[in-house]
Amino acid sequence: TPDGKYFLYQSTRDGTTNIWAIREGKGLFRTARPQPVQLTAGPLAFMGPTLSPDGKRLFAVGVQNRGELMRYDPKSRQFVSYLSGRSAEGLDFSRDGKWVTYVSFPQGTLWRSRLDGSQRLQLTDSSIVVGLPRWSPDGKRIAFSARKPSEDWKIYVVSADGGSPEELTPGEGSLDATWSPDGNFLAYSSDYSDPHSVVHLVDLRTHHVSTVPGSEGLFSPHWSRDGRFLFAVSHKLHDPQKLLIYTFATQKWEQLLLAKNIDYPTLSRSGEYIHYLDLVENAFYRVRVSDHKLERIGVVSLSRGVVKGQFGQWTGLAPDDSPLLLHDTSFQEIYALDLQLP
Repeated sequence: TPDGKYFLYQSTRDGTTNIWAIREGKGLFRTARPQPVQLTAGPLAFMGPTLSPDGKRLFAVGVQNRGELMRYDPKSRQFVSYLSGRSAEGLDFSRDGKWVTYVSFPQGTLWRSRLDGSQRLQLTDSSIVVGLPRWSPDGKRIAFSARKPSEDWKIYVVSADGGSPEELTPGEGSLDATWSPDGNFLAYSSDYSDPHSVVHLVDLRTHHVSTVPGSEGLFSPHWSRDGRFLFAVSHKLHDPQKLLIYTFATQKWEQLLLAKNIDYPTLSRSGEYIHYLDLVENAFYRVRVSDHKLERIGVVSLSRGVVKGQFGQWTGLAPDDSPLLLHDTSFQEIYALDLQLP
């Protein structure tokens, strides 16, 4: 501030960005550590604080984060609105293709509904932030990653009809759960930010947790439809990235693909292909599991790009295997606030 008494800054806490002030701490008799004070509070994200010359007005950029669900149509090679353009990410569909679960953006709450939007039900509240939900094979439960404020991500399971989520993992970064075909196990990985992440298995009958041999440095596991294999991706620090397949019978990993970038690998409904987004080329690809044949599907050519959600730029697959993404429709405005500091 012009009088030298305060510093103003922006801080992102639990996914929300606001403007804060903290008193300058120097002084002969000032021994107590100054405490920061929050100056703005949602629903917008506020950033870029600038003061008027007299220090009485605070200018900041207010950002309303939102997106529009879109599907890539291979025939027209265009993106079209999907599910009425809902602002949601992390979509996953029940095996019968009649139900969808998703995470609202930017709120981070878990929902499920019919594909036409009917029978919509909120499954979590604002006390936790949710990501990456997955339907159980029988369509009765949904596994998801979630975290409470200032805590690590953990794996939870909740009934598709609602109720209290059950915590399955103790924490230290547990993400991206995938169901075994019999519904008895979940595979998940450590935090994406950890270059030494590993793939774990939790037995839902006993809650016993084990580690998949040779999985250090891998994340984003996906179980094959027949349960014989597990797919995972090497950490992003490795250039290029590897898509690997683990055979349970031999307990060995085999390289399926080597690429510049492999984001959100997703198994096709038939299990024949693994789809992914290459953020370097901004293009969708799929690789055939049987012979490792790589095919480019389409290019992401949207004027405002893809929303950056809980875990980067989410992409997924519709029940017909067409790529899905959340188009960025956020907007920014400049706000002026009267500022009175003691």
